[in-house]
Amino acid sequence: MLNGINNFDFLRIISLDSAFQVSQQTVSIIERFGKFTKIADAGINFKIPFIDQIVTTQSLRIQQLDVRVSTKTKDNVFVDVVVSAQYRILDDKNQIYKSYYELEDVQEQINSYLFDVVRAEVPKMKLDEVFEKKDEIANAIKIELGEAIDGFGYEIVKTLVTDIDVDDRIIQAMNEIVASEREKLAAIEKAEAEKILMVKRAEAEAESKKLQGEGIANQRIAIINGFKESIDEMKKIEGIQSTEILNLILITQYFDTLKDVAASDSNTIMMPNSPSNFSEIGTQIREAIISGNLVSKKD
Repeated sequence: MLNGINNFDFLRIISLDSAFQVSQQTVSIIERFGKFTKIADAGINFKIPFIDQIVTTQSLRIQQLDVRVSTKTKDNVFVDVVVSAQYRILDDKNQIYKSYYELEDVQEQINSYLFDVVRAEVPKMKLDEVFEKKDEIANAIKIELGEAIDGFGYEIVKTLVTDIDVDDRIIQAMNEIVASEREKLAAIEKAEAEKILMVKRAEAEAESKKLQGEGIANQRIAIINGFKESIDEMKKIEGIQSTEILNLILITQYFDTLKDVAASDSNTIMMPNSPSNFSEIGTQIREAIISGNLVSKKD
C-alpha cells in the first residue's frame, strides 16, 4: 500500500501511463530526463512512466503559410504580393529529429525568406511583367526556400503567387492606357481601310477612263472608216468634187450635233447661223486641220 493506493491501482496507473496512441500522419518525440530518446510512429506506443516524456507531436501533413509582401516594381509602382508556401516535414526519423531540434520556428524562417526573395525579384520587373511572370516569381521563391531549409527536415512542396494588389488609382490609369492604345489601333485600322478604299476607287476610275478612252478611239476609227467608205461611194458619182463631198459630210455631222444637243438636257446657247455659211464653216475646219498638222510637223 502506497499512501492509500494499493498495488493493483498502482500497476494500473503505470500501465495506463506507459501506453499512448499516435494519430495517423503524426509522430511524437520522446525524451528521457530532457534527452531525446525516440520518435513514436502512428499507432500504439509505450514509454517508461514518469521517466519518458512526450515533448511534442509533429504533423507530417502538408501545411500552408500565406504571406503578404509589400514591395516596389521597376517602374516605381507599390504592390502587395500575396504568396502561399506549402511545406511539410520529411517522413524520415533523422529529418523529423532535425525539424524539431535544429529549427526553432519554421514559419518565421519561411516568412523571412519569402520577404527576401519577393523584394529581390519584383523590383527587377515592371508592373505588367509582375502579372505576366508571377509563375517565375513563385518558382524563384520555391528554389530559394528549398535551399534555405534543406537539411532542417522540411520540404517545400509548392509556392504560389495567389494575388497581386495594386492601388485603385494605378489600375484606373492602366485601364485608361489600354483604352487609349485600343483607340489608337482602331484609328490606324480605320485609316488603312479608307486608304484601301481610295486606292481601289482610283484604280477603278483609271480602268474606267482607260476603257472609255478605248471606246472613244474605237468609235473614231469606226467614224473614219465610215467616212472613207462614204467618200469612196460618192466618188463614183460623175461630176462631184472631193470638196463637195467633204462639205456634205461636215453638214451631216453638223446636223447630227444639233440633234444631240437638242436631245440632251443642257444649257447650250445656239448662235444664229444660216445654211449659206456651211462652206465657210467647212473652210475654217479644213484650215484648222492643216494648221494643226503643220504645228505637229514642226514639233
